[in-house]
Amino acid sequence: MKDFFYAIQDLFVDVLFAPYDALRALELENWFAANTVSWLFLLVGFVAMVYWMMQLRIFDNNNEEDKSISSHSFL
Repeated sequence: MKDFFYAIQDLFVDVLFAPYDALRALELENWFAANTVSWLFLLVGFVAMVYWMMQLRIFDNNNEEDKSISSHSFL
């Protein structure tokens, strides 16, 4: 049973976390290259947000949203 948990440890440490170790080593050599990953994630998130806002505007302009005021019966 102990070998099973060591296998899980080896999988994560040696295989799945290898890109993070490479990124950590790259950060010591070139800070800008290491942070391009962060900038790419920020760019993808910004593009996704702009796309989402454009889709919301399309649905709002088509009056497809039900804007009737409804609340709980006790109010």
